[in-house]
Amino acid sequence: MKRAVFPGSFDPITLGHVDIIMRGLALFDEIVVAIGVNADKKYMLSLEERKQAIEATFADEPQVVVKTYTGLTAHFCKAEKAPFILRGLRNATDLNYEQSIAQTNASMAGIESIFLVCSPEVSNISSTIVRDVMRNNGDYSMLVPKALRQKK
Repeated sequence: MKRAVFPGSFDPITLGHVDIIMRGLALFDEIVVAIGVNADKKYMLSLEERKQAIEATFADEPQVVVKTYTGLTAHFCKAEKAPFILRGLRNATDLNYEQSIAQTNASMAGIESIFLVCSPEVSNISSTIVRDVMRNNGDYSMLVPKALRQKK
């Protein structure tokens, strides 16, 4: 079975994340959406809210599994018997950031990173932008999956 881990904080999950996961299903038999937990980081949404939103978003996709983890992503991949990390790239800045991480994971643990370029219609979306819109009472419904949309 070809299994990949799609790691992130998902604070919150966005349509960009959904784009990468759905397209990744054509490449992998199973994708583990891995919510990383960092005790030093302040999140807008609780871990449970993030987990529930992702599970609701992929309720009709049995090949998508949601788990949480602490520590190194490479160690989580090993524990999950997932030889691949799936990542999305919006632009060259993302590639520059992700490249050294991918090289470290490959040399440290033999975990290969697979990059998908985001679809143009979601390449402008980031969790940082969504959080800013949310904090300022803006309409973020076009940036997130249905499970997180504002009630109008």
